Amino acid sequence: MPPAIISVLSCCNEVNDLGADTKGGGKSSAAADKVVEEIRAKGGKAVANYDSVEDGEKLIQSALDAFGRIDIVVNNAGILRDRSFVRTSDLDWDLIHRVHLRGSFLVSRAAWNHMKNQNFGRIIMTASAAGIYGNFGQANYSAAKLGMLGLANTLAIEGRKYNIHCNTIAPIAGSRLTETVMPPDLVASLKPEYVAPLVLWLCHEQCQENGGLFEVGAGWIGKLRWERSQGRILRQKSKPMTPEGVRDQWKEICDFTNATKPTTIQESLASFVTVLSQVESGEVGANPAAAATSVTMAVGQKLPTSSFSYSHTQCILYALGVGMSTKDPDHLRFLYEGHPDFSCLPTFGVIPSQSSIMDGGLSSVPGLNIDFTRVLHGEQYLELYKPLPTSVSPTHKRHLCFYELSDTSVKLKCWLYLPVNTYSGKELLCYNQFSVFVVGAGGFGVKRNSDKAKPPLPPPNRAPDAVVIDSTTRDQAALYRLSGDWNPLHIDPSFAAMGGFKKPILHGLCSFGFAGRHVLKQFADNDPSRFKAIKVRFAKPVTPGQSLQTEMWKEGNRIHIQCKVKETGEVVLTGAYVDLHGTSEGSPEKLPQSELVFAEIGRRIKDLGSELVKKVNAVFGWEITKDGKKAAQWTIDLKNGSGSLHKGPYTGKADVTITISDEDFMEVVKGNLMPQKAFFSGKLKMRGNIMLSQKLEVILKDYAKL
Repeated sequence: MPPAIISVLSCCNEVNDLGADTKGGGKSSAAADKVVEEIRAKGGKAVANYDSVEDGEKLIQSALDAFGRIDIVVNNAGILRDRSFVRTSDLDWDLIHRVHLRGSFLVSRAAWNHMKNQNFGRIIMTASAAGIYGNFGQANYSAAKLGMLGLANTLAIEGRKYNIHCNTIAPIAGSRLTETVMPPDLVASLKPEYVAPLVLWLCHEQCQENGGLFEVGAGWIGKLRWERSQGRILRQKSKPMTPEGVRDQWKEICDFTNATKPTTIQESLASFVTVLSQVESGEVGANPAAAATSVTMAVGQKLPTSSFSYSHTQCILYALGVGMSTKDPDHLRFLYEGHPDFSCLPTFGVIPSQSSIMDGGLSSVPGLNIDFTRVLHGEQYLELYKPLPTSVSPTHKRHLCFYELSDTSVKLKCWLYLPVNTYSGKELLCYNQFSVFVVGAGGFGVKRNSDKAKPPLPPPNRAPDAVVIDSTTRDQAALYRLSGDWNPLHIDPSFAAMGGFKKPILHGLCSFGFAGRHVLKQFADNDPSRFKAIKVRFAKPVTPGQSLQTEMWKEGNRIHIQCKVKETGEVVLTGAYVDLHGTSEGSPEKLPQSELVFAEIGRRIKDLGSELVKKVNAVFGWEITKDGKKAAQWTIDLKNGSGSLHKGPYTGKADVTITISDEDFMEVVKGNLMPQKAFFSGKLKMRGNIMLSQKLEVILKDYAKL
């Protein structure tokens, strides 16, 4: 069988060639010996091997015996037994697959664990244009060569975490095989030297290409990729899918306008996942291209009025879904219906309105023939006209607007702007703007923007005034979905994997709720009547169990916010802000810097509370002053349970209460001012057990580093 070349390091090579003829017959050492001589003549190291590629273990062991390791495998073995399909025998078929596909499998498998253990490997599969495009008289050869591409793509995925990269080349070069099907002058001009540089680069340790497919020859190299049309959904819930329907939509199915280019099986399957979801919900539309002809009919359409009833049970369930807990006494007013100040979280206002959309509202709009599998939630705005009641049967009045976004940095998108007014009787409770977009749609000739759509706003260019870090639980999405968003993407691992996610992801509106309540507590003392409005743009998903870090900037009555995943630093909510009632319209009030430190202390208590309780065993009260006035009050309880942090008045008794200015507090935290020195200089005042000042270093220095 002709050559399969296995390269070890950059100058040590094992050249394998059984020496068979182009049809797989005979045996000779001449071909391998010739290549070995050429390598040695140029100063390289090489040994010959004459085993069949079906003896992959022997072939690899020979390289290991000679050089001690295996870094690169180039699967290049091949023969031809060309026949028209009807004349192809079982032997013609089997022998081609044994050499090309099975041989590549056996040699690569034999090398795999060695590459894995050394955390490096490069594998090249030699496919063919016949496998990519097909070729008359080569059914056996074409099938085997495309099979090698499929094998390479999977090895690229499985080897990635071990730094094993696998790529495929489809070369046009003069060889013992091609000289039987090409004119001699063409064979002479298509030298292997015009292919080898690509192989050498793909095998280099600096090359990070993985899973690529390249056509190469005559000094030209090109990369190939798949392209897929937008397609058309031909099925509706409880209705049969018919061949006549396929026939009638065939032109649209094959229309590559705004084609997508999936690169992974997850991207490929994502459309099918959303199709299943939309079919089940009854929101099935056509493809975006078809939408252009009728979408203008939908602009300004008023949707039918809908209603939604809820009680205190839904309010409490929502509060739990966005991370509230009885561990924090301040949360009881949102979790216990018997609390004297029992209230509904302001961000609950999205739930009744969302139900009016998810229950088939959009699919009822005349002319809205869009592909709902392409619809993503982009932005959300909520404005409250009064605190939400804890039980009510509101009605919703909705209409639809459109605007487009298209520039050189993004694909064409159609934005759907859906305003929803929620009433209790004739009284307006709240107003929502759901902004969603359809990827690949657009070109409708309607408004390019909406004057009424609330835009996202960037935060000030300075350090945040406050930061709150809050951990989500592994079951956060499972809990939040009970408020009405039943998308299996947030609960079913296999469904999430089909959508391209390693795990089910958190609902964007759950992160929205976390951020909203962080602002409510930090700047409004958990008073829902102070909460006026919130706007966010959804940027990245969150995995349940990750920590959300909400950064906040106070600018008058507006609190700009940005939400990140603590573990990765990725921004998940951007361009966001909360508007509050009842604060000064004057110059912005900058919060004490100590807010950041106490936020970090609170996070550390959640992680290391039991350990801190053992070390400290005390309750510290803190009074932070600014410009001679009390600016904040905190209590660090490292005596009871697993520890806790409270902002504001504390109902229990502190063992020691410390009064210090915000500026001096930061000097203590930074290590520039010792607590004892601050005490004797009068910068730090203490009431209670002053001996506990010796334990301040445990709290501030070890566990509150910024």
